[in-house]
Amino acid sequence: MSSEPGVVQPGVHPADLGGGYQARPLSYAAYRDACARLEGRIFGGGWGYAFGPSVKAPAPLGETFQWGLYHGEELIGWHHAYQRDERTVYMADTGILPEHQGRSLYSRLLPHVLDAYREAGYTLVTSHHRATNNRVIIPKLRAGFSVQGLNLYGGGLNVALTLSLDPTYREAMHVRSGFRQASGEAARRLGLGDLPERPSPAVPRVLFPPEAGEGVDLGSGYTLHPVPEAVFRAVYAELEAAAYATVSFDWPGPAPLPPPAVPRYAWLVGYAGEVVGWQMSRQWDTRTAYMVNTALLLGHRGRGVYSRLLPVVLEFLRAQGYALVRSHHHATNNAVLIPKLRAGFCLQGMQVDEHGVTAVLLHSFDPVYRAYMDVRSGLTRPGGEVARRLGLRH
Repeated sequence: MSSEPGVVQPGVHPADLGGGYQARPLSYAAYRDACARLEGRIFGGGWGYAFGPSVKAPAPLGETFQWGLYHGEELIGWHHAYQRDERTVYMADTGILPEHQGRSLYSRLLPHVLDAYREAGYTLVTSHHRATNNRVIIPKLRAGFSVQGLNLYGGGLNVALTLSLDPTYREAMHVRSGFRQASGEAARRLGLGDLPERPSPAVPRVLFPPEAGEGVDLGSGYTLHPVPEAVFRAVYAELEAAAYATVSFDWPGPAPLPPPAVPRYAWLVGYAGEVVGWQMSRQWDTRTAYMVNTALLLGHRGRGVYSRLLPVVLEFLRAQGYALVRSHHHATNNAVLIPKLRAGFCLQGMQVDEHGVTAVLLHSFDPVYRAYMDVRSGLTRPGGEVARRLGLRH
């Protein structure tokens, strides 16, 4: 394949995206021309740093991939990517005019461009997005990308995402995050030798305790009930091994100090008279609640229960007076990250703790603070009450 910018690469095929939209091959020069004409309308609301004139010539591009997005014959956006190294293609730029956003166009484009990168022989696909831009992050996670980190740069706070087109490497990322134990080919590639897959533990039946409070109907036969903390911990001890395939650090003894004396809130998820999941939250600080632990037994996942549980728990915590809700999740656990982002949480950081590499999420009940997080990430410019709170207006 040619690496000359402007040469449309093999694999860059036209695609019908439905609803009168098409993706068509575009030369690099035509892509740059489209940027010059349209990027102000697409990205003009962002808040980036204005560097002075460049003093160095840009690094030469490797392979480039461009599509123009058309509605009828009108060019309404684009997608541009280029080779980052011998295994990686970087999704550098996707833009859609505001009046055509919110129509799932990005989600329909993604499978098409990913097929092109696979056909071109790449193993990894990477991208960066403003950390609070859930409209882009959610479809990327749904397509199989994983959160890889955050970085502060001239445009604001970015989240780095990576998709592995190699299933063994995807499994290795789960091992790195602590989400799953190493086994099979992933274990061999990580230099751990032949490790058999850990058998799934038996799932004990735990009848719903009589101490449970009045339940909230979650639909499809599921209910959510508040319970005393002691009842929660007894159920957790019985079902923990059946609920998790994760790998945490095995401390050599019990914790030397008592847990902080803060308010705690526990719920159990019921189905057909049995406990099939739980949620525990507690106070984190004077403004923040922490969603410590949520789980559903294997046979009850993928049914939307977690998404329906979230609003109930969030409304309870808001009513307790909390302004913010924090949670931590394995960085590759998209099955939880996606509903959390849909519920209004935003990626705020990454950390390594006893459970592995975890993503830190934050939800704000205060609309001004939510707008402030968008300003901090560079997604929007400071204005109105946010600007006043930052001392930029009087």
